[in-house]
Amino acid sequence: MQTEVLLPLIAYLLLVFGLSVYAYTRRQAGNFLTEYFLGNRSMGGFVLAMTLTATYISASSFIGGPGAAYKFGLGWVLLAMIQLPAVWLSLGILGKKFAILARRYNAVTLNDMLYGRYKSRLLVWLASLSLLVAFLGAMTVQFIGGARLLETAAGIPYDTGLLIFGISIALYTAFGGFRASVLNDAMQGLVMLLGTILLLFAVIHAAGGLHSAVDKLQQIDPKLVSVSGADDVLSLPFMASFWILVCFGVIGLPHTAVRCISYKDSKAVHRGIVLGTLVVAILMFGMHLSGALGRAVLPDLKIPDQVIPTLMITVLPPYAAGIFLAAPMAAIMSTINAQLLQSSATIVKDLYLGIRPAEITNEKRLKRFSSWATFVLGLLVLLAAWRPPEMIIWLNLLAFGGLEAVFLWPLVLGLYWERANATGALSSMIVGAVCYTLLASFDLHLAGLHPIVPSLTLSLLAFYIGNKFGDTRAEAALKPS
Repeated sequence: MQTEVLLPLIAYLLLVFGLSVYAYTRRQAGNFLTEYFLGNRSMGGFVLAMTLTATYISASSFIGGPGAAYKFGLGWVLLAMIQLPAVWLSLGILGKKFAILARRYNAVTLNDMLYGRYKSRLLVWLASLSLLVAFLGAMTVQFIGGARLLETAAGIPYDTGLLIFGISIALYTAFGGFRASVLNDAMQGLVMLLGTILLLFAVIHAAGGLHSAVDKLQQIDPKLVSVSGADDVLSLPFMASFWILVCFGVIGLPHTAVRCISYKDSKAVHRGIVLGTLVVAILMFGMHLSGALGRAVLPDLKIPDQVIPTLMITVLPPYAAGIFLAAPMAAIMSTINAQLLQSSATIVKDLYLGIRPAEITNEKRLKRFSSWATFVLGLLVLLAAWRPPEMIIWLNLLAFGGLEAVFLWPLVLGLYWERANATGALSSMIVGAVCYTLLASFDLHLAGLHPIVPSLTLSLLAFYIGNKFGDTRAEAALKPS
């Protein structure tokens, strides 16, 4: 166990808990549900940019993505940069209209938005169950990433690291709620930026300069410096699919969409788009390039996902490695706390209060139930992460795709198509979920495309056809009141 690496990380975790305590003290006033799950819709532009970026950038971006770049080469760095417009798309398409409707419906969760728009309790139940299943998979990926970081960089056994990491996140998220989540996201975004820049320069220096690093990659495998990547994995259909999955489809991710109903004003949105896009550009480019060039420094890694933590302890002094360890930990923690809160909000607000609406006045019970739901979900995910796969990026993309196939069209068309109704939205959700599950389970790639492309195409068609058979009473939801 490497004490020099662990000390800065312990200091960082104490700071995280300190912010959670502060958030808890701020939580004592006002409506509990709005404060615990949305922070009273008070985010400014800087915090909005950081929380959206930190929520979107996860273990896949700091562990899985660089691991894929290590395996497939510089072509994967180019592929990763197609995620650049993600923040602009999320805030630009959902943004203002989403927030206006959220305030009109007094929405606390994404499913509140869907119910306010479509007036269908069945749709909310289907959306809630889909969200919980997909989030369990997505959070499992994050827990695996965190435990692998501690295992490789600090010498802590995987199982022990998983327990430390999982229980810490479950506790601080359950304790502090949304306000703790976004305050920590703001700090974690800055940590990620500093750590990414520090590591990239250290990797280039260790490789003997950029030119030397590229030469070494070419000697290992000429495909590592080609656009198509090693094994020619980066075909045009694959790249088109990847853009839909990790960029356009992000609009349908519940934990990023809910950030679009939590900001303070229009100025916050505009500032959030600019700052968020800049931060995504630096983080995506820096981390994936570090992973790709890392092969020139560490050519014989057996598990690609270990490239970033191994580089940390190889090219950085121990204390600097400990400081940088906080960067991927920040990315992982910020994504988990967002997903944990959305999951517990779904259980409490959409399912429990859907069955027992009279309990909304019992704030004491809701506080206790919300905190316990968050904590228990964290422990369940910890158990699911006990036996990890070799490359977590594929599991993460699987969970991403499932959420997008269910939520994308009901969200976007619900905002911009006045005639959209519950029958169309339900049809879209069911067809998208079934199609994606079947294609992903049997590993079918029609015309070389990722399952998300045919799934979104068929769910859009199902929305249009289903809409013909539903009523139009929900149309008034989009009209000014």
